[in-house]
Amino acid sequence: MNIYGASGHGKVIIDLVQSRMEEIHNILDDNRAITGIYNYSVIHDITPDVLRRKTLIAVGNNFTRKKIAINFEGNFFRGISHAAAVVDETVELGIGTVVMANAAINADTIVGEHCIVNTGCIIEHDCVLEDFVHVSPGAVLAGGVKVGEGSHVGIGALVIPGKKIGKWCTIGAGAVIIDDVQDYATVVGNPGKVIKISDTRDELS
Repeated sequence: MNIYGASGHGKVIIDLVQSRMEEIHNILDDNRAITGIYNYSVIHDITPDVLRRKTLIAVGNNFTRKKIAINFEGNFFRGISHAAAVVDETVELGIGTVVMANAAINADTIVGEHCIVNTGCIIEHDCVLEDFVHVSPGAVLAGGVKVGEGSHVGIGALVIPGKKIGKWCTIGAGAVIIDDVQDYATVVGNPGKVIKISDTRDELS
């Protein structure tokens, strides 16, 4: 497979892929100043030979990850979870989604394409994560939570059961979400309060 991204998030994806004994053939990055990561050389030109292999995007920023997914001419690798993650057999993982070590995803949850379920987070039963969502380390989504496209749930944030987070929201680190969150909102604190509505909604749609 190919891994597209050779920064810090790329290192975590390499560990995930190695935990599943999958072979890494190419590491790609647009930054030509990056020439290597761990014991892998980094390439910068996407050739037909590279495109013959399926690719995982290893970029933490949700908007950038979406742009790459839209413009990339190759095919993407299936959703994959770290060997040290717990993913119930009823869970649906979309193409390109990654589940990091010690994360737990429970029954009948649906995770969209190119999502990041990060280290040690908990996603309870019957949740729905749309495409390009990132749930950060230590965050907890209780049962029946829905998270819209491109939203980022920060480190250690908590979302109580049945709440809906709109698309392209930012939930701050440690925030406690007790109400639904509208699209494009930034929410911080305990209880969570909206401090900003993004003015880039056209760009993000």
